[in-house]
This record gives sequence, C-alpha cells and structure tokens, in this order.
Amino acid sequence: MRSPQFIQSTTFRWALTVAGILAIFVTLLFGFIYWKTDKYLVARSDSMIAGNLNIIAAVPEEDRRLHAIDQHLKEDPRSVQYAGLFDANGARLGGNLERLPPDLKLDDSVQRVAVEKVLPDGNEENRVIRAIARLMPNGNVLVIGREVDEANKISHVVGLAVTLGLLPGFCLCLLAGAWLSVRAQNRVEEINQRVQRIIAGDLRERLPYRSVDEPLSKLAIIVNGMLDKMETMIHALAGVGNDIAHDVRTPLTRARLTLERGRTNATSLDQLQDVVDRSIAGIDQALTIVTALLRLAEIENSRRSAGFGEVALDDMLEEIGDIYEPIAENKNIALRIEASRHMTVRGDRDLLVEAVANLVDNAIKFTPEGGKVGIELTRGEGAVVVRVTDTGCGISASERDAVQRRFYRSDKIRNTPGVGLGLNLVTAIVKLHGFRLKIFSGPGCRVEIICPDGPTWTQSGLASTPIENVMPSPAAVPSGT
Repeated sequence: MRSPQFIQSTTFRWALTVAGILAIFVTLLFGFIYWKTDKYLVARSDSMIAGNLNIIAAVPEEDRRLHAIDQHLKEDPRSVQYAGLFDANGARLGGNLERLPPDLKLDDSVQRVAVEKVLPDGNEENRVIRAIARLMPNGNVLVIGREVDEANKISHVVGLAVTLGLLPGFCLCLLAGAWLSVRAQNRVEEINQRVQRIIAGDLRERLPYRSVDEPLSKLAIIVNGMLDKMETMIHALAGVGNDIAHDVRTPLTRARLTLERGRTNATSLDQLQDVVDRSIAGIDQALTIVTALLRLAEIENSRRSAGFGEVALDDMLEEIGDIYEPIAENKNIALRIEASRHMTVRGDRDLLVEAVANLVDNAIKFTPEGGKVGIELTRGEGAVVVRVTDTGCGISASERDAVQRRFYRSDKIRNTPGVGLGLNLVTAIVKLHGFRLKIFSGPGCRVEIICPDGPTWTQSGLASTPIENVMPSPAAVPSGT
C-alpha cells in the first residue's frame, strides 16, 4: 500500500525530526530530574537514619533502649522503618529485623543491604533498605534502617508523566507536521496550476498570496510584479511588431506600385530613371527603419562599458553645433550654443553624440521658420546638465507616457518626415550611461540629459566628490521622435 503523499514531504520529515528531538530532550530532562530527586531523597533518608541511630544509641540502659526501638517502630504508620538489637552472637534481642544482615559493616556508614523483616502476623519478608549498624560498648549491635520508597514513587510519577505528556505531544507534533505539509502541498499545487495557465498563454493570471508576512507570499508578490512587467513588455512587443510591419509595408508598397506603374507607363529612359529613383527612396526609408531598430536593440542589449572614457561635453556640443548650424540657417532658425565651461563625464563619446544630435535634429525639424533652438551645458544640483530647447509646438503633459513608445507620432507632426525611433535611441543611450532624460511641457520644448556627478567629472580642472549614479527614471521624450 502506497503511503500518503504528505509523509514524503520535506515539511513532514522535518516535523518528525523535531518531534523526535523533542521527545529525546524531554526524556533526558525527566531522567535528570528523577536522578537529582532520588539522590536528594537518599541523602535526606541517610541523614534521618544516622540521627535515629544516635538517639537510640544514646539511651543508657538496655531495657530502655529496647523500649525506644519499639516506640520508634510504633511511630511509623507507613511501615518503612527498620530497627534491631542483636547480641554478640547475632541473636535478635528486639526490633523488626529477623537477623543481623551478614554484609552490613559496623562502621557507622549508611549502606544498601537486603534484610528479613518480621511482619506483625509473624511471617517474614525480604526487603532492600538503607541501613546503618553500630557496635555498642556491651558488645551488642544496634541496626537502624529505612525503606527509601519515595524514589520508587517518584520513578512511577515520572514515568507516568512521560507517558501522558510526551506521547500526546509527539502525536501533536506529527499532526502539525502533516497539516503544514498538506497545506504547503495545496499551495504549491495551486501555484503550479496557475503557472501552467500562464505557460498556456493566459498572461493575466497571477500567483495567489496572502496579506500576512510570510516568505511564500513575498515570493508570490515578487513573481507577480515580474509577470506584470513581462505582460507589459509582451504587449508592447506585439504592438511594436505591428508598428514595424505597418511602417515597413508602407514604403515597400509605395516602391512596388511605383515600379509596377513605371513598367507599364514609362516610355523613355528618363521616365524609367525617375521611377527607379522614387523606388530607391522608398526602399531607403524601409532600410532606415530596420537600421534604427537594429541600432536600438544593439544599444539596449549592451552590457559592456569597454568603450567608456572621459568625454569633454563642451567640445562635443560645439562639434554638434557646427554640424547643424547650416541646417538651421537654411530654415531661418537661430541656433544658440552655450558651452563655455569645461565639463567631462564618463561615457561612450559616439553614443553621446548620437543622443544629443537626435535631440537637436528634432528641435530644428519641429521648430517653425524664424524660431530659436538652444544647446546649453550647465551645472545642476550634483549633476551636469545638457539642455536642448526650441520654440516649436512642444508636447502636452498627457502625451509624456505615449511619446516613449516606439513609432509613436503625435497628430501635430503626423505629416513630418520621420519614423518615430530617434528619441527611443536617445532614451536607450541615456539609460546605458546611467543618466536621466527629462522633458518639460509648456510653450516650446525643453529636454535635458542629466549626468549625475561621478569620479570623472571635473570643472575648471578640479575633481568633484564622487557619488552614486542615479538609475534612469521613466522620462517623457519629445513628441517629434
């Protein structure tokens, strides 16, 4: 017959082990108590026996001594006292001892001996007692003894206590272990069923937990938090897949239609070249989306900082300004750069250039003619701040979360060229460096890259006090991504 499943569980085995250890401990404790009590009672009994011997032996006359022995025995309602007076030949003169124990030493020491007791009806009974003997001046031998029956009674009480107390306690421990085991198995089975539903594709399922402070509930809460993030990421990934398919399909479809119409309607070499050029432009747009996605995945999955080093932000911003100044002039936009103070951070220069360039490119792209774009390098509270501002349409507070998604494009800039990935690259680069990206709503647009102070930051050649990097917090990014 197969044993119940809970017996094979670790919880029940631990409960059985603890119950066994507890039983051994209680048995040893009761044994120690019995030993100490027995030792105490024997010592007290020996002291009483020696005292009685001294009292009776002090009686001067033999007749009076025999009377004292009789009185001593009459004052014993429990019949545990023994006394005997024997002559030099060992003949009994008085008392309830039939004969002098042969192995009893006459040295006034209390000993454990076997004796023959004379009962009131004249019969004899063998007993083991504690006794003491003394040789009197006239040659007689006085023996005083006592049964230490308290030890036997205590032994019985202790044994009964162990039986009535330890056995139920042991069974209670086993029942508690079985209950805890079954309870744990039921919870594990429930968790297993829910995990199977999650594996089957039900991403809304969560692990059960109680509001009490226990390890399994804490673990369930942690796992549920992980499942929440996984569900969000999976839904986001599904949305991104749809966006990618839509955004890549549009230029490819346009290129295909252009080629098909060109093949049907083109009548000259110039017309064919025009068709090919427009098709190449559509294919280039699709490749731009794919390249941006690959670049974004490369940055987000990067865990290496081998390319990190000292990056002079003032020189980097001047370089970016030189690149975008002609573009701003063509659009009649005033580009202002304020990076006079020398400040450095630790990072990958190429990635930081790409991040700031995306911000500047968006600022110029979404600022109307005659507007202004500013690039500023300044100090914040315990951080270096790279700030990009413009006088464009900006974003509303309600779009701050939405603009962080890939391919998101606000209705205000729906017809502006772009694929909606530029600021995702900025966010990924900022996160990789341990910086923060912050956006401010209101008139125009203001975006900041906040670089917390570290051991590599210097200003005017003086090293700053290093502090811990602040992990990136969710930040809104410009809607013109």
